[in-house]
Amino acid sequence: MKLIISSRFHKDLAKLASKNTKLKKQISKTLELLLDSPTYPSLRLHKLSNHGDYSVSVNMSIRIIFRQYGANIFLLRIGSHEEVY
Repeated sequence: MKLIISSRFHKDLAKLASKNTKLKKQISKTLELLLDSPTYPSLRLHKLSNHGDYSVSVNMSIRIIFRQYGANIFLLRIGSHEEVY
């Protein structure tokens, strides 16, 4: 699988991670798990009701929204529940 980062995800990530090095490590670990084992329980993977997007949890407050096309995972948004839904 291959991760493709949208410009919106990149902006969201820069805003979040610039303030918190611990969060950077959590995001990195989450993305590694998503590539290696997307159904790993701590990711809390679930399909969203709109347009075939999916969500995984970085921690209890930060979510990653993505869409999968074949072997590619398009990272769409990252942020709090209120920011990304």
